[in-house]
Amino acid sequence: MLTDIYTLAVTAVEADTTNGGPLTQIVQKFGVDWRILIAQIINFGIVALLLWKFAFKRVLVTVEERQKKIADGLQYAEEMKHQLAEAERHKAATLKEASQDAAKTLETARRQAKNLLEKETAQTALKIEKMTQKAKEALAAEREHMRTQVRQEVTRLVVKTTAIVLSKKLSDDEKAAFSETAAQELAAQI
Repeated sequence: MLTDIYTLAVTAVEADTTNGGPLTQIVQKFGVDWRILIAQIINFGIVALLLWKFAFKRVLVTVEERQKKIADGLQYAEEMKHQLAEAERHKAATLKEASQDAAKTLETARRQAKNLLEKETAQTALKIEKMTQKAKEALAAEREHMRTQVRQEVTRLVVKTTAIVLSKKLSDDEKAAFSETAAQELAAQI
C-alpha cells in the first residue's frame, strides 16, 4: 500500500517536472525535496495508523460508552417522567375515589343521624304520651279520692247538722242509714 502511494507520487512528480507545470514551479520556489516529503508522508501515515489503532479507537470506545450511558440516562429519565405522570394520575384517581368514599360515608352518617333523630323523637313522643296518660290517670284518681272525701265530709256535716236540727241524738245505725241516703242524693246531684 505504501509502495503504491510512493509510486503514484513519483509518477505525478515526474510528469509534472517533464512538463514544467505549476507543481514544478512550487517545488522549486519552496525548495521541496521529494524524498523527504515522501518519507514524511509515510511517517505521518504510520503515526496516524498507530494513533488510530491505539489511541483514537479507545477514545471512540470511551465516547461510545459515554454516549450509551447518556442515552441510558435519558431513557431512564424519560421512563421516570412517564412513571411520575402515571403516579400523578394514580394519585388523582385515588384522591377522587377517597373523596367519593368520604361523600358516601358522610351521606350514610347523615342518614343514620336523621333516622336516629326520628327514632328518638318517636320514643320521646311515646314517653310524653305515657306520662300524660299516667298524669291523667293520677288526676282522675285524685279527683275521685277528693270526691270521696268531700262526700264523707258533707255526709258527716249533714248528719251533724241534722242531729242538731232534730235535737236528738241518733244512734250509730241511724247515722249510717242517714249518711248513706244523703251520700246517694249528693252523688246523684254531682
